[in-house]
Amino acid sequence: MQASHSPLTGHALLRVSADREETVMDKPQAKPAAQNPPRLRVSRVTRLVALLGSGALLSGCNLVVMDPSGDVAVQQRNLIIASTALMLLVIVPVIVLTFLFARRYRASNPKANYDPDWHHSTRLEVVIWTIPLLIVMALGAMTWISTHTLDPFRPLSRLGPKRPIPADTKPLDVQVVALDWKWLFIYPEYGIASVNEMAAPVDRPIAFRITSSSVWNTFYVPALAGMIYAMPGMETKLHAVINKEGNFRGLSAHYSGSGFSRMNFGFRGLSSDGFSQWVANAKAAGGSLDRDAYLTLEKPSEAEPVRYYGAVADRIFDAIVGMCPEQGQMCVAEMHHIDSMGGGGKDSDEHRGRLEYDNRRLESGSEPPGATVPASGRPSRSDTQPEGMMPRDQERARGGVSDGPAAPGAAQDRAPQGAGEAPAPNQLNTPSTGHQH
Repeated sequence: MQASHSPLTGHALLRVSADREETVMDKPQAKPAAQNPPRLRVSRVTRLVALLGSGALLSGCNLVVMDPSGDVAVQQRNLIIASTALMLLVIVPVIVLTFLFARRYRASNPKANYDPDWHHSTRLEVVIWTIPLLIVMALGAMTWISTHTLDPFRPLSRLGPKRPIPADTKPLDVQVVALDWKWLFIYPEYGIASVNEMAAPVDRPIAFRITSSSVWNTFYVPALAGMIYAMPGMETKLHAVINKEGNFRGLSAHYSGSGFSRMNFGFRGLSSDGFSQWVANAKAAGGSLDRDAYLTLEKPSEAEPVRYYGAVADRIFDAIVGMCPEQGQMCVAEMHHIDSMGGGGKDSDEHRGRLEYDNRRLESGSEPPGATVPASGRPSRSDTQPEGMMPRDQERARGGVSDGPAAPGAAQDRAPQGAGEAPAPNQLNTPSTGHQH
C-alpha cells in the first residue's frame, strides 16, 4: 500500500513542533539559588553607601543664608521658607496625583472607569482655580508687606522678634567704599577707617552709606542682610543689625574685574566691650586717611591685608561720592548746580578739565588692566574696529592725554576694510537730550 502525503498532515506536524518549542521556552530554567541573595545585598549596600556619602557632603555645606545671625537676614530667610512652602502646596499634590492617575488609569486596570464623553466638572474647576488664586493672593500680600518692611533705606524698627529698639540707642554709622579690589570702611563717629575688615557691636543698629570708586559692585554679608549695589557717583543705604557674636564673611557679589574673586572682607560681631577694644586698636595703629592716602589706596590691587587708619579726613566720603577726591576736581553736586543754572557759558572749557575723573588713573600709571578704548583715553591695542563704530582718531580723543597726536588719517588707516561703510547702531545715532535736574 503506497503512502500518500497530505498538506494537512505537514501543517499538523509543524504545529506540534511549534507547541513543543513554546513549552520548552516557557518552562522556567533553574538558576543557582546562591546568586540572588548576594545581588540583593550588593544593591542594598550600594544604596546605603550613596546615602551616607550624600549626608557627609551635605554636612560640609555652610548654609549661612538659611542660618543667619542678623534680624534682617532672618526675616529674609523666613520669607524664602514661607514662599517655598506656599508654592509646594500646589507642586507636591500635582506630582503625587500625576503618579496616582497614571497607576489608576493604566491600560491593564479593568476597574478604572472609561468615560470618553466626559468634558466638564464644576467641582474640579473650582478646586483647580481657587487654590492657586488663594496662593497667589498670599504671595502678593507677603511681597507687599516685606517690600516695605525690609526696605534697605528704611531705618530699623526692632532688634529682633518682640525686641523693639530702645529710645536712647544711636545707630552705628558706617561708610562703605568698594575699591578695586578691596573694601574701605569709614567710622565717622570714631574717626577711624579699616580695609577689608569691619566690626560692629551686637544688638546695635547699623546705618550703612555705600558707594564705589570706579565700577558697579555689590556689598553683601549673608549673615547680616541682603546684598545691595555700590555705584560710583551715587550713594545707597542699608540698615541692619547683628544679633550674635562671631566672625562672618562679606563679599562682592557683582563681577568687577580680574580681582573680583578675592574681593572679600571679614565682618566681626563683637560685644560692646569687644567693639570698644577694636576701636582702640584701630586708633593705635596710626596713619591718616587723607585725600593723598585715599588716592594711593584706590589704585587697583588684589588680596590686600587688613589695615587700619587712626584718623580720617573730614568729609572724605562725600568727596568720593561726588567723584572729586583729588584736589581741584569739580564735584557732581557743583556740576548739577551749574547745569540747573543754565550751564557754564564761557567758563565751560575750564570746567571740562575739572571734570576729568576716570583719566586720572591713566595719567598716574595705575590704569586697570581691563580698561577699554576709548574710555581709557589711550590708543587701542588691536587693529580690530568694534562693529558699528565709526573710525576715529583715538589719540586725539582726549586732547593729548596719550603719547602724542597721530598723523592725519592714522585712525582711519588702522580701521579694517569697509569699517566706515556700515551704519552705526541705532543707539549711537540717537541725538542726545539734556539732563533734567
